[in-house]
Amino acid sequence: MDSERFMRFMAAWALVHETADDGWKAAVARGSGQEPTEMKEGPEAFVDGLSAMIAEEKERLKTELAEGRDGSGGTTGALAEKLDGLTFEMGELRGRIETLQASIDALAAAADVDRR
Repeated sequence: MDSERFMRFMAAWALVHETADDGWKAAVARGSGQEPTEMKEGPEAFVDGLSAMIAEEKERLKTELAEGRDGSGGTTGALAEKLDGLTFEMGELRGRIETLQASIDALAAAADVDRR
């Protein structure tokens, strides 16, 4: 892909996201002015109300993350430790699977030799 086509692709990507962002902001603004019962007035009202609710939750999430919390009552540090532990365990399992595969391959090769 030449640089002109790449730049054109990236410009199109940016335009799509900008348009979607404008639509999102407009839906949030419309939904923020709604009463909860107004969400039943049709698909557009539902999407607007839902967008406003999601935007509120997004702001809560941003606050939690800025404060170092992960939303589960723990800290992001505790979550990172858990993820590190899981990563280690996954590595151990991967090693065991590779060992089993090597054993199976050796047994299969030995069986082929015996058949000849």
